[in-house]
Amino acid sequence: MSTRTCAIWGEEFTRYDFGAGHPMSPVRLDLTARLCRELGVFDDVDVVDVEPAPDELLLRVHDPDYVAGVRAISADPASADGRWGIGTDDVPGFPGVHESSARIVAGTVEAARRVWSGEARHGVNFTGGMHHAMRERAAGFCIYNDIAAAIAWLLDQGVERIAYIDVDVHHGDGVQEIFYDDPRVLTVSIHESGRTLFPGTGWPADTGGPGAEGTAVNVALPPGVTDGPWLRAITSVAGPVVRAFEPQVLITQHGCDTHKEDPLAHMALSLDAQRQAAVDLHRLAHEVCDGRWVAVGGGGYDVTGAVPRAWTHLTAIAAHRPVPAATEIPAAWREHVELVSGQPGPERMGDLPQSELPIWVQPWAMGHNPHSGVDRAIMATRQAVFPLHGLDVWFD
Repeated sequence: MSTRTCAIWGEEFTRYDFGAGHPMSPVRLDLTARLCRELGVFDDVDVVDVEPAPDELLLRVHDPDYVAGVRAISADPASADGRWGIGTDDVPGFPGVHESSARIVAGTVEAARRVWSGEARHGVNFTGGMHHAMRERAAGFCIYNDIAAAIAWLLDQGVERIAYIDVDVHHGDGVQEIFYDDPRVLTVSIHESGRTLFPGTGWPADTGGPGAEGTAVNVALPPGVTDGPWLRAITSVAGPVVRAFEPQVLITQHGCDTHKEDPLAHMALSLDAQRQAAVDLHRLAHEVCDGRWVAVGGGGYDVTGAVPRAWTHLTAIAAHRPVPAATEIPAAWREHVELVSGQPGPERMGDLPQSELPIWVQPWAMGHNPHSGVDRAIMATRQAVFPLHGLDVWFD
């Protein structure tokens, strides 16, 4: 197996553009790539560009009529009337929407191909992570589901067990729905509760369809969660379940809209907690599946602050060259941020002072607090899912 990591990137990825004023600005991708270059992260990976995915890849997870509908809107954006979930404020039509969306799919599938073949140790596609796209419609800024396409491609190669962990602030509903009845795919989503946030799904009792019980795992957290409790949710649920499932490949989605400055959600996380989650999931991949790890981006709407730093950290961690949180950000990058946004970029690669690092995370085995909304959410999920994997609700 290669010791190199591949990172998917090319300027054409910025053509996934819903227009001025839309939260999902392609500037966030450009700034991530620029920061990776400025910090030398791209020097430690194989940077891979791709062409749009062919229809056969899309049709593994999307209905033919839907793909045809997206193609029609791509040629004539004025025809978007909401029928396919496109033509709304969340998902406007734009010229080339099919090609731009299919390119993202190709990127994540190529990362998965390289990891499974042994050409790459790990694969990162920070342009990907479109976890809300459904078989027959777009949703939540997502047109085609690149994660589901990569999972389907791996299954077609004979992979028997794939684990997917989603730490985006929103429930990973599209990936869960597509594989809800498939016992070969474990989907784990740690998200803000649907009672307070889109898409309003992802409950502990949603544990998988007939014959696949226990393969859907949902932790629905209350708003306002801070660093330690959020990391506790990941380590107390995702870790034990993935270890029990024994996947051959681990795919993780790193939407960074959990950040305290994100305008579309209600979490209170630091950049340092998001970095730690990437470190922990990287370590888990080496522990359970010989390092076969594909990591993608996702949501994140603090486009000049949290997003570029979070995904630069993700890429550097995958390259086995982590960037310390205390690292000062190069002046050239900050000046470019000011040029495009009118405000200077962040000065450091972390948010917290060194005196508050590392972030302490209480192990579940030390006991849980029934008065804590986070611990109640964790316990609800453990009670719903752990017995199905032969795990102890209280101690594993």
